[in-house]
Amino acid sequence: MTTGARLLWALLAAVAVVTVGVAPASQSAPAPQLGRNIKVGVVDTYSGPPAVFGNDALNGFRLAVNEINREGVLGARIEFVTRDERFSPEIGLSVARELVLQERVDVLVGTINSATALAISAFARDQRLPFIVWISKSEAITGARGHRYVFSTGENTAMAGKALAEAMARRPYSRFWLAAEDYEYGHAITNSFWRFMKRIKPEVILQGQTWWRTGEPDLVPYLTAIASARPEAVFFGTGGAGMTNVLRAMKTTGFSDRIPSMIHTAIDHAVLRPLGAGAPEGVMGTIDYLFYHPDTPANRAFVQAFQTAYGGPPGFPAFHAYNTAYFIAQAYRKAGALDREKFIDALEGLRIDSPVGRIEMRACDHQVVLPLFLGVTRRSPRFPDFLVATDIQTIRGEDVMPTCDDIRRARGQ
Repeated sequence: MTTGARLLWALLAAVAVVTVGVAPASQSAPAPQLGRNIKVGVVDTYSGPPAVFGNDALNGFRLAVNEINREGVLGARIEFVTRDERFSPEIGLSVARELVLQERVDVLVGTINSATALAISAFARDQRLPFIVWISKSEAITGARGHRYVFSTGENTAMAGKALAEAMARRPYSRFWLAAEDYEYGHAITNSFWRFMKRIKPEVILQGQTWWRTGEPDLVPYLTAIASARPEAVFFGTGGAGMTNVLRAMKTTGFSDRIPSMIHTAIDHAVLRPLGAGAPEGVMGTIDYLFYHPDTPANRAFVQAFQTAYGGPPGFPAFHAYNTAYFIAQAYRKAGALDREKFIDALEGLRIDSPVGRIEMRACDHQVVLPLFLGVTRRSPRFPDFLVATDIQTIRGEDVMPTCDDIRRARGQ
């Protein structure tokens, strides 16, 4: 073979290597496939008065799952099974065990009850299984008792307490009364508010405290006694059905007409709408979702889809659960496998688009960073049948989150 021939054959061989070794620009490597569906276990309250929140969350989660499954997640779908914990930490832990050990779920989500969330969180840590809390608000969940396997897609009591404390610190009140329900959330939100209040405005005075048992049907005597002490302002640490009873008692006694009052989630339409004319005006509240605010294309689309599917507007539980489904889908897409540790690594620091804008799962504590909305209950011509939040102010999540150093200190690290 001549030298020229040898050069020609070498050139042809080189071209062949390039042709075989590099895919054409019009093709791409196949996406990784999960191999089976993603199985999610939902533990929440579906009986009794708190079921209004559990059902709202389930509808939000179902709406998002239906949207996600149209495209799928790396060739898989999200499927889920539910269990009713009946607002009991003991039952909640029992059904969580069943979902993990018998149903073999990949992720646990849910809970209204903070005590239930903490019990399941400890179990999830032992099982090394991801658990995403979507309603329970005790700051201990992602704070002092947080760990690698627990996450929260809703605001917590540290964030809400600081937001309300900053709002009240700007007002000319110095003598406060704390009135709260004697359970995990009641203590967590009340302690948070007062801790930040003392930090922001050291001269404030705690005039007195009132605590009542969960499920107390008649709160009028408690409010009457507080009013007789004439505090300048009152913070109420209660939520859900307990908050409904407080608001009803406020209306009956005219309490909020005489004494400035604040309750986290007092501006929640899921509470105000059923109360109708029985809700009091002038109560300050905070929340991280309102179906009528912000008035943006993303929020309008979410509200429209939810109303079409379920016949009414979404509440904050639906918002949290809707976001939870998208965090799950995006984390598995990023992880590329049905692997618990890879899923957690992918979820840390993950950002998604939500009805209120871009939100982030903070890596250092697994607490979602999202805005809070501060408002006061008033009548509005736009919604004649129930009170809504007015004078709405947006508070950035970054401004009320504990720092990562705070979290490390709380966890004893």
